Amino acid sequence: MKVFLSYSQRDAVLARKIADGLRREGLAVWVPGEEILPGDNWADRVSQALNECDAMVALLTANTPASSNVQWEMGYALGNKAYSHRVIPVLVGSEAQSPAQAVPWILERFRVIRLSEPGQTDRTVHEIVETLATAA
Repeated sequence: MKVFLSYSQRDAVLARKIADGLRREGLAVWVPGEEILPGDNWADRVSQALNECDAMVALLTANTPASSNVQWEMGYALGNKAYSHRVIPVLVGSEAQSPAQAVPWILERFRVIRLSEPGQTDRTVHEIVETLATAA
């Protein structure tokens, strides 16, 4: 399975940790910050990747509302039948730290995986893999 990892560029370090964990679990992961090179057309590369991927993991942090890229990527996945039951929101931070606007209203009905401590990604990676296995 190929997973598109959507995140704000401000969360690139955390995104890399999640991507590395998913790869250790045997998943192919498309990470915009790793795949898009200087001079590439961002929209073309992301569109191609979204068409090729089977699922999306969206890292939701306090930085998400300001990221038009994350909003666009999630909008694509939520509107694409191929992603049905395969959009996995990961809310980063404790409930007290997470602003309400970090979770777009359309994801309120989804099962959200919470990553309370950004340094402890192993449990989160395991939950993502389990969720994808049941959605397959």
